[in-house]
Amino acid sequence: MSARYYKKPGFTLIELLVVIS
Repeated sequence: MSARYYKKPGFTLIELLVVIS
């Protein structure tokens, strides 16, 4: 799941925050 977001630059930080929430 995370691997998919890793491909996006910039969105990685936003997606990470969502996962941590």
